[in-house]
Amino acid sequence: MSDFTFLYRGRDTNASPEQMQKTMEKWRAWFKQLGEKGHLKDIGHPLENTGKVVKGKQKSVTDGPFAEAKDVVGGFTLIQARDLDHAVELSKSCPILEVGGSVEVRPIQVINM
Repeated sequence: MSDFTFLYRGRDTNASPEQMQKTMEKWRAWFKQLGEKGHLKDIGHPLENTGKVVKGKQKSVTDGPFAEAKDVVGGFTLIQARDLDHAVELSKSCPILEVGGSVEVRPIQVINM
């Protein structure tokens, strides 16, 4: 098994409290299913909508994260899968897809220090 990260992009910002509760229930069920099947390495964390971007040799600091809200990473999860194709299949049941979001699936590079 190899390690991968799921980077979640997009949020349903117009959801009512009831819709948000239903969405959270779907996320909990999805994480539980991944865990029961041995794929959930770290549930990760949602990220706040605010932040700063440090860029370039001058280390300029700007408000961030990005101009396009749909491209902002909203959170991450670490999973284990046989290979990239398997990780992609696991991501296809992610609740964020139901609200127009996306899941970026990335292999984690192992660095020996």
